[in-house]
Amino acid sequence: MTTTENHSTYDSDTRAVTLRVNGREVTRVVPTRQTLADFLRDDLDLVSVHLGCEHGVCGCCTVLLDGGSVRSCLMLAVQAVGHEVETVESLSADQDALHPIQEAFAEEQGLQCGFCTPAMVLRTKEILADGVERSDDEVRNEISGILCRCTGYQNIINAVQNAGRKLRCGNSGTCAKEA
Repeated sequence: MTTTENHSTYDSDTRAVTLRVNGREVTRVVPTRQTLADFLRDDLDLVSVHLGCEHGVCGCCTVLLDGGSVRSCLMLAVQAVGHEVETVESLSADQDALHPIQEAFAEEQGLQCGFCTPAMVLRTKEILADGVERSDDEVRNEISGILCRCTGYQNIINAVQNAGRKLRCGNSGTCAKEA
């Protein structure tokens, strides 16, 4: 068999995948080499998953897999079988009511072009899930895997801190001990 024949046989391999995406179970037949990013964008029309470098460096394709950050451009869709995947679309079912993290990013101007924002918002959800207050340096370290070329990060750090207060203390962002 020639290399060309072998390559075309390899590319035509497909598998049925079943996973939960944003709280709903989905089943599709996908090429075995399709990335999770392409599956989410092309098959499920979840276009908040942004493809930047497609080498896992920029982090803009970050989604949550079972609550933890993964680079969806480096993961195959078949690897997500049986897992829960969250994209930023999962945060608010109501188009008129933002999630507290989304509100915080808007209030603190933690976004500019918006390309890294879905990944930053999801990473924020992950790091704030434990309810622990973090210093600015800790937040900076936690978000360091996602590149932003617009904000200089301070507004994003402010947004993460604001979101943490909102999640710990209610939507006002003012905790009783701070009042």
